[in-house]
Amino acid sequence: MPSASPRALQSPQKTPNKAALNPNVTNVVLGNLHIKPWYPSFYPEDLVGGRKADWLYVCQWCFKYTSEIMKYSTHCVICSMKSEPPYGEVIYDKDEYVIHKIDGEESKLYCQNLSLFAKLFLETKSVFFDASTFLYYTLILKTPDHPYGQVAGFFSKEKMSWDNNNLACILIFPPWQRRGLGQVLMAASYVLGKREGRFGGPERPLSTLGRKGYITYWCGEVARFILGCPKQKTVKIKDVSDETWIMPEDVVAALKEMDVLEKRKTASGSIVVNKSKVRAWAEKSKISMDPVVDVEAFVEEEEDDEEESEEMEE
Repeated sequence: MPSASPRALQSPQKTPNKAALNPNVTNVVLGNLHIKPWYPSFYPEDLVGGRKADWLYVCQWCFKYTSEIMKYSTHCVICSMKSEPPYGEVIYDKDEYVIHKIDGEESKLYCQNLSLFAKLFLETKSVFFDASTFLYYTLILKTPDHPYGQVAGFFSKEKMSWDNNNLACILIFPPWQRRGLGQVLMAASYVLGKREGRFGGPERPLSTLGRKGYITYWCGEVARFILGCPKQKTVKIKDVSDETWIMPEDVVAALKEMDVLEKRKTASGSIVVNKSKVRAWAEKSKISMDPVVDVEAFVEEEEDDEEESEEMEE
């Protein structure tokens, strides 16, 4: 099955015109799932160049691809990843899903192929063959028919972000959308960002679907914080931001979206939030007061105690 070449997929660019958004693959098969692509991806020219490929077959374990069903069938039988744990290290394990952290430098081909597949469902996000400067976090659903589960989506982030972004690209694959899994990845990105001292948010500008997902997440987090505060307590935007690790402007965007701001302001000019409206919004939106992810379920990275001990002895 073909592998990605080391050239860049796409550099940052303006939103392409409508014609450029037409998928260059009509049908894609992931494992035994048939999915209709939404946008074009940057698969090799001999596969999609100058024409639209009718069928593309993608391995659900390693994300290698081919347009030939016989090659695909053979690969699925012998793929080494079928009987091995997914790439990366476990950083979160709770209930029915696990999150793995993958270094794009150490698993270049896998991350390249993952990005190529993801681009079929991403509109204007930049995707690169040079995965070495990114970390990838795959969301793996535990399944009864496979010991290591199924990759259902991922998010990526730059190892070094000048804008302090805690996330560059996020996608839940279409068969697993509308289950709240995107919220899990968003929440994980904020927990990891807080641990790293990376105070920021997703890379901007957000797509239409991306903004919708983030507004949902921000509203839920802000509502949980406000409803958890004692009565008669004055809460500042900074208080909400410091606790949730959500940027102040995104906190304000959430409050406006929930329509819980009073027209009046305090004597000092501060905005006023109607707590009863927040509660009504949370009930209507069926917002759980439990956090999206369990902070205790994140796996701490182990330090090399033995190496540190040897260095001290010297």
